[in-house]
Amino acid sequence: MKHDMSGGAAVLGAMRAIADLGLPVHAIGIVAAAQNMPDGNAYVPGDIIKSARGKTIEVLNTDAEGRIVLSDALHYATSFEPDAIIDLATLTGACLVALGDVACAVLGNDEKLSDKVRAAGEVTHERAWPLPLWDEHKNAIKGTVGDILNTGGRNGGVSTAAAFLSHFVGETPWAHLDIAGVAWTTKDTPYYVKGATGFGVRLLVEIARNWK
Repeated sequence: MKHDMSGGAAVLGAMRAIADLGLPVHAIGIVAAAQNMPDGNAYVPGDIIKSARGKTIEVLNTDAEGRIVLSDALHYATSFEPDAIIDLATLTGACLVALGDVACAVLGNDEKLSDKVRAAGEVTHERAWPLPLWDEHKNAIKGTVGDILNTGGRNGGVSTAAAFLSHFVGETPWAHLDIAGVAWTTKDTPYYVKGATGFGVRLLVEIARNWK
């Protein structure tokens, strides 16, 4: 759980830094927090969950729970009518397989926003690499008894997870950062100490610093 809360921690850190630096942007930070513990009332495979947006989610894998929590946070974010939404989450092990511990994946619905993320990553050395979000990935999570599935399976896991999230942002420009491979390190490096890296704080601050 120290790893799984890395996205929320990065949002808190970035908001603190943006405030302390007095950056002239109206930034809103949302942390989707839930206690992840076994319980007799926990959902099980086959359950249908109705999201805050009204979409019904068919649960195939109970370990793909973070995206369900994040889906309501993204929907809530749209209520502020923002210029853009950027989310960070340790969403998939597939991202670690794809990019290792040297970059996060960036996916979304707006190429200009993704380019801003990539440019900020090059400045801060919190690099982001684009992965595709195509109709085929969206088709992979189409539900049968619910609107969407909470997982598209192992293949293309980063993209199908992003396809799930895309259902909750509407037309708002949106970038999703899968930080599963970069939020934690098992060794000291010149840039990070062993443990949580805080990946995303510098990146978000750089984006906010140059926002136009």
